[in-house]
Amino acid sequence: MALYIGKRMAFLVVMLFGLLIVTFLISHVAPGDPASLAAGPDAPPEMVERIRHEYGLDRPLPVQLGIYVAGILHGDLGQSVRTGHSVLQDLSEFFPATFELVTVSMLIAIILGIPLGMLSAVKQNSWFDHAARIVSVSGVAVPMFWLGLMLQLAFALDLGWLPLGGRLGIMSTPPDPVTHLYLIDSLLAGQWDVFGDALSHLILPAVALCFPALASIIRVNRAEMIEALGQDYITNARAQGISSFRTVAIYALKNAFLPTLAMIGLRYGWMLGGTILVESVFDWPGIGLYATQSAIAQDFQPIMGVTLLIGANFMIANLLVDLAYIWLDPRTREAA
Repeated sequence: MALYIGKRMAFLVVMLFGLLIVTFLISHVAPGDPASLAAGPDAPPEMVERIRHEYGLDRPLPVQLGIYVAGILHGDLGQSVRTGHSVLQDLSEFFPATFELVTVSMLIAIILGIPLGMLSAVKQNSWFDHAARIVSVSGVAVPMFWLGLMLQLAFALDLGWLPLGGRLGIMSTPPDPVTHLYLIDSLLAGQWDVFGDALSHLILPAVALCFPALASIIRVNRAEMIEALGQDYITNARAQGISSFRTVAIYALKNAFLPTLAMIGLRYGWMLGGTILVESVFDWPGIGLYATQSAIAQDFQPIMGVTLLIGANFMIANLLVDLAYIWLDPRTREAA
């Protein structure tokens, strides 16, 4: 097991290095001049050249890549021209909001998706099954940003039930930063009013972000449950008089859950990339909004930092899924 984990970690490092090179090359061949952006629109050419020299943009591309890799190994992701802060400082400020949004969205998708997939398989070809399939198809077809706009129109503007955007209301004070997750920090501080405000601001973006994952989980879990329910060991369990709930919820689900677990891991990584659209719609102060504003300003260092962070989280999520596979399925443990 230790050897397997070591191999996967080495592979993860190689993948991150490849992602770093691709991101670096794309950012440096894209149109735009970071030196001109930093100097300002009215800066003379001498100042632009001086800034270009300070940032090392006048050096050959391989030299710039070597400097960038060396900086990353020392925890330096560069500096944002737009904010004037280091990219690492900005990411440490914006990532907790994204992590909270993505985690809550995934929990909603898991809590709703697995039972709906189970019931859809048990009640195959019923009205409930058809409704669940409509949800699964809609989740793949409906764009997240469009769904977010419709939720804002319905529940924020028309009904007035939930806030339009942001992470907290203007009258609320953020809780003392312990985990930098407002829901947890407000609970730890006993600030129930702040908890309620943070939760109300989280509902709409979490629903918009979780919808594609919910659809995928329902579809995969339904297909695997239908296959599991047709196996001989399920027929044997029913013949022995074991209750339907135990047969479905324990025996069938245990074997159908592994492909669903893989989908959960993949969707968690995709959610991190999908936050760019959702956070822009709901003005959510996370890395998605940070990357969007940096892209508009042609500030490449933050975009590279966000890409590396999302890629690292995606790879770590898949590594954890693989380890969960080994723990849940003895056959994969022997293969590893």
